[in-house]
Amino acid sequence: MNLLNRYILKQFAKNILLLVLSFIAIYILIDFFEKIDNFMEKGKPMALVGKFFLLSIPFVVEQMGPVCILLAGVVTLGVLNHSNELTALKAGGVSLRKIVTPVIAAGIAATLLLLTLSQFVLPKTAAQTTQIWYREVKGQMPLGIYRSGRYYYQGDSNFYSFARPDPKKTEYSFFSYASWNKDYELQTLIAAGHAVWEKGTWLLYNGQVQTALGGGTFKTEIFGWRSFPFKEKPADFFLPQLRSSELSILELYREALRGKQSKEEKAAAWAEFYGRVSYILLGLPLLLLGLPLLLLVYRKWGRDLSLAVPVSCGMAFACWGIWAILQSLAKAAYLNPLAAALSVHLTVGALGLLLLMKEDV
Repeated sequence: MNLLNRYILKQFAKNILLLVLSFIAIYILIDFFEKIDNFMEKGKPMALVGKFFLLSIPFVVEQMGPVCILLAGVVTLGVLNHSNELTALKAGGVSLRKIVTPVIAAGIAATLLLLTLSQFVLPKTAAQTTQIWYREVKGQMPLGIYRSGRYYYQGDSNFYSFARPDPKKTEYSFFSYASWNKDYELQTLIAAGHAVWEKGTWLLYNGQVQTALGGGTFKTEIFGWRSFPFKEKPADFFLPQLRSSELSILELYREALRGKQSKEEKAAAWAEFYGRVSYILLGLPLLLLGLPLLLLVYRKWGRDLSLAVPVSCGMAFACWGIWAILQSLAKAAYLNPLAAALSVHLTVGALGLLLLMKEDV
């Protein structure tokens, strides 16, 4: 590694560290003032408060990582340009390609660190912050678990199991319900292909009811649709809001590969996996486009960082918005999950490489 590469890598590392620490500080400060009252009302010690916000750091790093990679690269090249070091290097025969190569290499290294964080660290810390917030502070207890694409919940004397294609809707597929008596003998077993919570009533479609008659025999009834007065309602089924963050990348991949899924469930599972990975990788195409944009802004308006940083932030926000829309379409099975995950990356990355080649002439 020559002196130039070491110098640029050192500047990039310093800038990205400063950006990450700044975003962490801003996020925790805002989150602290929003949630501290909840901790105080429950009489929780400050040690628990500190633990909660400390464990929130990996989530903040993953969420802000792509933007930090973009801004670190833009600031690194912008400082070289502002101090005329970029001009001196180009006058000395050093091509733009050689100058930006260590910046891009550093961006790749930072992305790999984010992937490692998402695989090994974030699932554990997200699970702990969810437990602290909902169980310790909110006093909500999870009634069940999520395993192999299905939710399982146990009430006082009953048990539910179902798949939930869309978390935003109170519609469930492959719904089953079982109840038992005080001697833990099965009394009722209900299975339905589809279930809906509507206007305070459970509506089940295409199912059957098995009722115990005694002596180990059951009466079976088939129905097209029927309403049932189940005690529990969807609001009673506590689901952690950050469940996907509690799964590692490999766990998301295994869930996507799992069989016996409906079309909607399969699309949502693959969209969750591809979306998680593609979001982490989003920093690289943004970096490829942000570097030539800095030079274009300087050449056109004679200003570098003072204008390039806001332009880069606006570009990142626009790309994130388009990416989020594509992810929503993929989860609803309107768009191929892989296409939704790669569209923004390929478009932005290709445009950035084209502009960099034009700047290097």
